Amino acid sequence: MATRIPLAERMRPKSLADYAGQQHLIGPDAVLRHAVEQGNIPSMILWGPPGVGKTTLAYIISQTLDRPFFSLSAINSGVKDVREVIDKAEQLKNFQQEQPILFIDEIHRFSKSQQDSLLGAVERGLVTLIGATTENPSFEVISALLSRCQVYVLKHLSESELVGLIKKALHEDEWLRQQQVTLEEHEALLRLSGGDARRLLNVLELVVNAASGKPLTITNDFVLQQVQQNMAIYDKAGEQHYDIISAFIKSIRGSDPNAAVYWLARMVEGGEDPSFIARRLLILASEDIGNANPNALLLANTCFQAVNVIGWPESRIILSQTVTYLASSPKSNAAYEAINKAQDLVRRTGDLSVPLHLRNAPTKLMKNLNYGKDYQYAHSFEGNFVDQEFMPDALRGTKLYDPGRNPAEEKLREKLRQNWRDKYGY
Repeated sequence: MATRIPLAERMRPKSLADYAGQQHLIGPDAVLRHAVEQGNIPSMILWGPPGVGKTTLAYIISQTLDRPFFSLSAINSGVKDVREVIDKAEQLKNFQQEQPILFIDEIHRFSKSQQDSLLGAVERGLVTLIGATTENPSFEVISALLSRCQVYVLKHLSESELVGLIKKALHEDEWLRQQQVTLEEHEALLRLSGGDARRLLNVLELVVNAASGKPLTITNDFVLQQVQQNMAIYDKAGEQHYDIISAFIKSIRGSDPNAAVYWLARMVEGGEDPSFIARRLLILASEDIGNANPNALLLANTCFQAVNVIGWPESRIILSQTVTYLASSPKSNAAYEAINKAQDLVRRTGDLSVPLHLRNAPTKLMKNLNYGKDYQYAHSFEGNFVDQEFMPDALRGTKLYDPGRNPAEEKLREKLRQNWRDKYGY
């Protein structure tokens, strides 16, 4: 008997009207839909979690615009493959053909030299590039290429959109219609999908297969029983990827080096990208430790750089040192809370004027307007401090940074109290 095409592939949308989710991009009057309808799309990076339709969206765009479509995966393609596609694009241009779309899946895995090989073709308009990535393109895509691309952020599908996919599959897929399936509960299917449409349909197919052709009522218990028996322990591209990194970060935040290094080992054994782990540690060192131990950020940054130089398997040692140090460090989210409060304040109060004494006065006119007048240079005073106002007038005395209750930040609190006395309530 011929092998059946996977359900996720059978249900792949063929048009924007059939596409689930991402209404902020392809809904009526949305920016990307408008560009497609105008037939004038830019080169772009589609950034979002697995299974939200990045590859499908790229293909639908090419079909809607009736453009030639070339697809490469950064995992198994090199500079030679890119150049071959560019040569084909040149030939199409010579024959007055439409500009092709070049889709690069997991573009964050391309090296700098591989991305450089794309740059000329994008600059000359030989191809319209559509790159797909699960990682922040600001870190992973070279600036010259990124500056020539529009970045579109794709989101996890909502609960109603995921349930809609299940019902659509049960109603429209010929094989599923023959299986006599009743959907009684959907929560387990959604939880296991993690917002990943492809994973959701894979789990649905796995569960229906387990019924061996007998009438099936899908319940949460039945789904969990079948999935626990059949699914992999660690899936870098699926829900476990996000669950384990979440447990990892929370273990470090919770000051448990034993649990933290356990979850690190789970990722190491699962073949996780060491740069992904190191980047999360770099963020955590500032967000969860901050000024309670400023050395944490220095070590995390050194770890990030070293991991990118060393590679596997030795990187695991550097990661272990950093993880156990961060987990054992005192914790403070005061700096994280300070910027959150400050941004909220800016959104509520708008663009308040900079006090005149804090403004630069590079021209005579500005000096005549009292720009910079009465500014006091802190280094000219004892202790390199002078009591003057640095906030806009409307925000005098507003405290945004509240040092954490740990030895290092208590010293900062005492210094701030000495300088500002009762102004900020330190």
